[in-house]
Amino acid sequence: MDIATTVDSRPTLTLQQATKLVLQLYGVKVMEISTLPSYIDQNFLVVDKEGTKNVLKIVNSEESKNTILLEVQTLAMYLLCQYGVPAQTVLPTTTGQLMSMEEIDCGHGAQIYCVRLLTYLPGKTIAESPVTLQDLYYFGKMAATIDNTLQQLVSPNLDVLQKEDAPWSLLNIHLLEDYLSVIDGDPLQEVVKAVIEQYKSSVQPKINSFRKGIIHGDLNDRNIIVTPLGNGHHEVSGILDFSLLSNDCYVCEVAIEIMYLMLEHPSPLDVGGAVLAGWESIMVLSEYERDSLFLLVLGRFCQSLVYGRYNVQKYPDNKKYLMTTAKSGTRLLNKLWELGKEEVEKKWFHDASTYSGKL
Repeated sequence: MDIATTVDSRPTLTLQQATKLVLQLYGVKVMEISTLPSYIDQNFLVVDKEGTKNVLKIVNSEESKNTILLEVQTLAMYLLCQYGVPAQTVLPTTTGQLMSMEEIDCGHGAQIYCVRLLTYLPGKTIAESPVTLQDLYYFGKMAATIDNTLQQLVSPNLDVLQKEDAPWSLLNIHLLEDYLSVIDGDPLQEVVKAVIEQYKSSVQPKINSFRKGIIHGDLNDRNIIVTPLGNGHHEVSGILDFSLLSNDCYVCEVAIEIMYLMLEHPSPLDVGGAVLAGWESIMVLSEYERDSLFLLVLGRFCQSLVYGRYNVQKYPDNKKYLMTTAKSGTRLLNKLWELGKEEVEKKWFHDASTYSGKL
């Protein structure tokens, strides 16, 4: 996904336009409709006369151009459902299509958008839920289970998941250098620059040794839905948003999940060990992968903070969602940088080693 082009392609349908679209494409008369948060796509919660809930997803016009990639994402969602992972599935139109390319004018000229109707998954996001350390262990285990299952994805088009220049890939932290002007004058800029330099010197030389495969790529605290269990713990009831599905390094998936799950947790430094232990109950990281984890986590903080600030300039109306990470992310990035790699890793790895005896 190219940051510079995608930000000009966000759909902004009205509730009336979305209601009409659901009836036209799916033959469903909408009784209730409301907007759901999204980064650069547009999501609506729709309820029909039977009370059935579904999610109407309008993909931004830039990514809508890559129909083959969208088809592979849909295939991945179906595969995971077959193996018991609670991913959304796509509902067919009245003519049997899993996605429909629609020319829509959102008030700034007609553009082609991919329209899909997805199953609704009940529960709340992790960001809204008081999750326990044991929950975090199982979230890490779920992440590894997802990526392990995705190894079985079969399609002649898997090459579309090779995204060497993708700005959001943790292998491309250095691309942030082109966007640093958005934090000119902010002390955060010096930390981001330092993280980039350490990434280039300490992580890039090891990348060829990292194991790669198809990863979800965005297991953040708003893309994992959970429901409470009777004992104060939670179970995963939904995995959302496969737009960053890619062929990438498995250690990047761990780092992404750790970073986002720290944001709302009352004891953020406890998150890394729990998630890592859960992940390694399925897939053990190599010495090089473990040695890069700290900087990859910091790299994701930097990406989210910098790209979020950049996108706010383009879409000030979506500032609240785009700046979600900034609320506690800036503080956490500074805290981790201040503590340093050795101290943070020592805690994460020690905590991870204790979980096998507890669970």
